[in-house]
Order: sequence, then structure tokens, then C-alpha cells
Amino acid sequence: MANLKFIRDRISSVKNTRKITEAMRLVAAAKVRRAQQQVLATRPFADRLAQVLYRLQSRIKFEDANLPLLEERAVKTVGILVISGDRGLCGGYNTNVIRRAENRAKELKAQGIDYQYILVGRKAVQYFTRRSQPIAAKFANLEQIPTAAEANMIVDEASSAFLAGKIDRVELIYTRFLSLISSKPVVQTLLPIEPQGLEPTDDEIFRLITRGGQFQVEREKVETTVRESPRDLIFEQEPVQILNALLPLYLDNQLLRAMQEAAASELASRMTAMNNASDNAVDLISSLTLQYNKARQASITQEILEVVGGSSV
Repeated sequence: MANLKFIRDRISSVKNTRKITEAMRLVAAAKVRRAQQQVLATRPFADRLAQVLYRLQSRIKFEDANLPLLEERAVKTVGILVISGDRGLCGGYNTNVIRRAENRAKELKAQGIDYQYILVGRKAVQYFTRRSQPIAAKFANLEQIPTAAEANMIVDEASSAFLAGKIDRVELIYTRFLSLISSKPVVQTLLPIEPQGLEPTDDEIFRLITRGGQFQVEREKVETTVRESPRDLIFEQEPVQILNALLPLYLDNQLLRAMQEAAASELASRMTAMNNASDNAVDLISSLTLQYNKARQASITQEILEVVGGSSV
């Protein structure tokens, strides 16, 4: 009976755990929907900004514009901006982006280039702080759905260090969202801004949908609508001055988009991890139930044999 009670208690514990993992999966799905709504909400601004930059590019050569954010200089120190999560239970999401940052730091060190970390997310802050790595700035406990104000705060820190000459290049390492079961840590140069990176390109929007009772991701190709500026268009200010004012907004938009993709990747990883945990719980409950029934049947058989043996004496 003691064995039966142990199995029964374990089945109850696994059922309670499955309720928690299933609830966390549904919460993550709801936050993915919020994240995609935010992407759609910020898209008109990004589209309009791309139009203005494209029109400016038709008037001036960005390579010839003497602007601080476009200045390329000899690289002695690189700022590695790492975007991780504040929470766990999301599979290998945090581990993968931290490992990518470590590998990039080793590559720079092998080239004789110093580096400093600009860390976003509690997991990255904890990891690199414990290992006494050079850290220029830390940002933790941010909103799980990124905001423009947070992106602006991080860009201000990175660009200030760049303009002050403390770092000569800023590289952004974040997790690019591919699908609900796939994401990839990537490295992207944030500063100095490369002129060819300002050209408008076609984009994709990811939508989380429900089909057949299962969550799926639907991709939609979106064309960036840009028009040539009229030849007789007159600027009230010099195009270079307008470009100088718009470049910080462009940086904010680039980082916000990366943070949104990283958040979508984290939530999708958590959904997948919790879904796998729920499936494993179902399998374990089935196995334990079978084990419980066998033990109960053996106990009943033993009791019957004892009764029969007692009556024959």
C-alpha cells in the first residue's frame, strides 16, 4: 500500500505540474500576439522613416556626409551589445545568445581588439558579471514586450560611448526569429551606420495564428513603399542637417526591431519548452498510471491468495 500511495501522490504532482506548464504556454502565446501587434503598430513610422532616408539619399551621398554616426575609424575597442532575456524556462534561448557573444569576444581578442559588453537582460548581466568580464553598461528588468523608450535609452548609452571615442564600433548580438521552433543568434553592426544599410528593403511580418487547435506562424511579405522625391523639392534645411537629425531615430528603430525579434524568439522558445514539458507530463502520467494499475492488481491478487490460503487451512 505504501508503494501505491507513492505512485498516486506522484501522479497528482505531475498533473499539477502539467497545469502550470500549460498555463505558461498559453501566457507566452498571448504575449507573442501582443508582440506582433506592437510590430504592426510601429511599422508605419519605420516605413515613413525609410522613405525620408531614401529621398535624402537621392540628394546627397551619405559617404561624403561628415557626420559623427557615419564616421569609420581604426577599430581598437568594440562594444558588444547583447540582448538576452530576464527570465528562464525558455529552452536554450539565453544560452545560445550568450555563447554567441562569448565566441565573438574570443574572435576579437584573437585579432588584438579590445571589447566591452553592453548587456540587455538579467540573464546576460548575471552570466558576464560572475565571470568578471569588461561591462560598459547593464540594462535589466525591462518590459517583456520592448518599448521605444527602452530602445532609446540603450541607444543613447551606446552612441554616447561611440561619440566619446571609448569604443570604435558597436556590434549588436540578438536572436533572430525564424519560427516557433527555430531562432538564430546573429551579429549586426549598429555603429558606425553603414550607408548601404539605410536603403529600404522588403520585409516580413510574422503572425501567430491557431489552426486545427495548434499554434502556427504565418509569414507575410511586405513591400516597403518608397517614392522618388520630386526634382523641384526644396528643403527648408540642408539635407545633411536633416540626415543628422534622423540618424538617431534610425538607430532607435533598428534596435527596437531587434529587441522585438528577440522578444518573439524568447516567447516562442518558452512556448515550445512548455509544450514539450506538457507532452512529457502526459507521457509520464500514462506510464505512472499503468504502473499504479499493475501494482494495484498485484496487491489485489496477493490479498485474494491470502484469503484463499487461509480458508483452506
